[in-house]
Amino acid sequence: MKLISLCCGLPREVDWHGHRVTTSIFKEPVEGRVALRTLNLDGDRQSDLTVHGGEYKAVYCYPISHYEYWRRELPGRELPVAAFGENFTVDGLDESVHIGDAFAIGSAEVVVTQPRLPCYKLGIRFGMDDMVKRFLASRRTGFYVAVQREGEVGAGDEIKPLARETDSFPVSEITRLYIAKEYTAHDHQLIDKAIRLNALPDSWKQWLSERANLRRT
Repeated sequence: MKLISLCCGLPREVDWHGHRVTTSIFKEPVEGRVALRTLNLDGDRQSDLTVHGGEYKAVYCYPISHYEYWRRELPGRELPVAAFGENFTVDGLDESVHIGDAFAIGSAEVVVTQPRLPCYKLGIRFGMDDMVKRFLASRRTGFYVAVQREGEVGAGDEIKPLARETDSFPVSEITRLYIAKEYTAHDHQLIDKAIRLNALPDSWKQWLSERANLRRT
């Protein structure tokens, strides 16, 4: 498992459907070692802190393996690394990682917290109104990590597994529960497990609990 590219970006204003919008989704690869801190990488900043950033969304990871899928889905479009707004383009990791999985990268340590739910700014990045819908439907969401230990990271670093939270399950299952219109008995059991996970943010636990209560029979 490897960190293929490390990418950062600062807020910029763009025009979108006649409005000026501030976004940080346009990121570029960074060479050399970069400090990874509790809330983000040095040289990277989120624009709307009500939905982006924070302790549980310090770094967004996206698998390099998904790029081939998107090249087929979006023929003729250039897809450089960080096309999806990720900080870490990773190899050997995808949405099969579990909530609470901990990894060492460089001298830092991180823990997986949640899938990425795209907002309209992904549509801005691609110039496509339907990109958010297509991205979520693909289930190729990538995932966020929180920083357990600050350190320095850089492209080419090995990603080393450290630990797995007890009774956890893949990030992909959280995405499936988010999309599902009906819940099975197994889904309710999964949600009961989810609300006990240390790494899953309280906002997700509350949302899943409320959704499950609406669908209990």
